[in-house]
Amino acid sequence: MTMTQIPRITDSHCHLDFPDFDEERDAVIARALEAGVHRMVTICTRLRNEPQVRAIAEAHAPVFYAAGTHPMSAAEEPLASLDDLVTLSQHPKFVGIGETGLDYHYTSESADVQKKSLRVHIEAAQETGLPLIIHARAADDDMARILTDTYRNQPYSCVMHCFSSSAELAKAALDLGFYLSMSGIAAFPKSQDLRDIFAAAPVDRILVETDSPYLAPPPHRGRRNEPGYTTHTARVGAEVFGLDYAAFAQQTEMNFDRLFAKAASDRAAP
Repeated sequence: MTMTQIPRITDSHCHLDFPDFDEERDAVIARALEAGVHRMVTICTRLRNEPQVRAIAEAHAPVFYAAGTHPMSAAEEPLASLDDLVTLSQHPKFVGIGETGLDYHYTSESADVQKKSLRVHIEAAQETGLPLIIHARAADDDMARILTDTYRNQPYSCVMHCFSSSAELAKAALDLGFYLSMSGIAAFPKSQDLRDIFAAAPVDRILVETDSPYLAPPPHRGRRNEPGYTTHTARVGAEVFGLDYAAFAQQTEMNFDRLFAKAASDRAAP
């Protein structure tokens, strides 16, 4: 790598189909590429929106996608079926199952249906070999138990997206060989406890993401997030692990390629 090259990095979780991007989606993707964010995984959170999310991935070589039922929507949406998810997974740019998971912060009343939905998605990850993408909030005990029990029954791969839970859940996930993804939350000034959790994790199990349009890292906090801002979180990640930015970017690229092997094997990505 020459000094003039920008280190390449991947936004492992964003929501490019959200209306926040409707007016300038092409420009947002172009800005990401200029910043060195050469790949993006855009996440479908309601399966009925999968055709629109797929169309974005089909229209843009650097964009891959995943689909599932977000736990906060689980009570409002039809329960995903294993057949539905396996069929979707056949698309060449479909690279992960989810996001799924448990969220008891806002939607604890739907815990039972969330758990049922989560188990369907886990089964799809086991069936397809694609990584599971987990959203976990205020549900650490149930999350750790379900992930551990299902993994023991049949192993699968997984990323804890936008990880901001307890050290205990981090350990449970890492013990299963899963990955933790750093979002803009890890870059917030008051997130030292979270940075400490990441610092205790193996660096070869770390991904970076925006979760855009949400959770913009400094210096953009409070404004709409976008994939190009992955670099700000990654610079904080480099500090957490005592690496220079280029080395941390290279490490997270290797991690992403290992977990999202289907995206790594796609030569269409620049």
